[in-house]
Amino acid sequence: MPIINLDHISSNPLMPEVKEAMIAAIAADYHNPSSQHRAGEAAAAVLEQSRETVAALIHAANPKEVVFTSGGTESVNHAVKGVMLANTKKGRHVVISNIEHNAVIRSVRRLKGLGYQVTSLDVDAKGCVNPADVAAAITDETILVSIMHSNNETGTIQPIEEIAEITRKKKVIFHTDAVDSVGVVPIDVQSLGVDLLSFAANSFYGPTGVGGLYIRQGTNVWPLLDGGTQENNKRAGAENLIGIIGMAKAAEIARQKLPERMAYLKRLKSRLINALPGYIDDYIINTPENSLPNLVSLSLRYIEGESVMLMLDDEGMAVSTRSACASGSLRASHVLLSIGLSHADAQGTLVITLGIDNTEADIDAFLKALQKVVKTLRDISPLYQKA
Repeated sequence: MPIINLDHISSNPLMPEVKEAMIAAIAADYHNPSSQHRAGEAAAAVLEQSRETVAALIHAANPKEVVFTSGGTESVNHAVKGVMLANTKKGRHVVISNIEHNAVIRSVRRLKGLGYQVTSLDVDAKGCVNPADVAAAITDETILVSIMHSNNETGTIQPIEEIAEITRKKKVIFHTDAVDSVGVVPIDVQSLGVDLLSFAANSFYGPTGVGGLYIRQGTNVWPLLDGGTQENNKRAGAENLIGIIGMAKAAEIARQKLPERMAYLKRLKSRLINALPGYIDDYIINTPENSLPNLVSLSLRYIEGESVMLMLDDEGMAVSTRSACASGSLRASHVLLSIGLSHADAQGTLVITLGIDNTEADIDAFLKALQKVVKTLRDISPLYQKA
């Protein structure tokens, strides 16, 4: 049975053009870009050309401000730990929000064990951070503020520009996790005003296992990996050139087609949300208006999201119940609890993420399958009583 992928935030298919670029790169048998002979110089030229293409996607002023990494998780770890370790003479305090990705949460948890102080801010019912709360949390000891650009479970887009104005005035470094935003919505690091921004290739139909960290020139960050002088002495180790070439091709296409993609995904998202009342009742939409164009968070009352997900899988539908990086946990999502959901409603949540390979027919098929699954589970649920 063919699978309809409605879990693009976990895994996007490689675009054909990206596959072709990577296959051609494999056939070219590039040398190590750090080697100083002609073969190495040729590889280095391709690496820097790729860096320029990726930097253009986020409007970095200088391509050298982009450091290639193994993905979003490394980029976040590098930003958070690298800044804190590099600036301890100023202080040992970091400010985050309650809805950050585990890459941020576990990074600051590790730092907390080393004596650093962490302030985690509440969000409102839409999952939005109040910039005034950020301002109030900053002290003379604050080194870093890390607030995600968009949330991977609700899709909420944060007021990054307003927060950046505050951190700039208070002379605090500002990082944003934009892994689920870059290539999905327009990202301009100049207008955002951030000092660091994490992103990953697979979010815009590039290969898994390669990402980037934007580091504004002059920002003091320690490398996580010591060894060689690769990535302008910011990340040691031979670069994943094949993956980077694929990332650059995906970035090039994303930059060209972003308005078209956004419009298409918004149409699919609207179709899903507007049609839902005709198929099921007793649900909560957790995704606010100001959100990613490809994400819908849906809490189905009186039943468990994991059961719905598994039964939808039997129907040929791939969805998720929460972040793929938090899968396997039986606890309710910290994100959903933070926006005010009860534990029961949080446990009944599906996260549906659309892609450019989805069609209106996919949406219709999903709604029919969802109706069938919800009815089956509610018929046996001791909590559900139909009016």
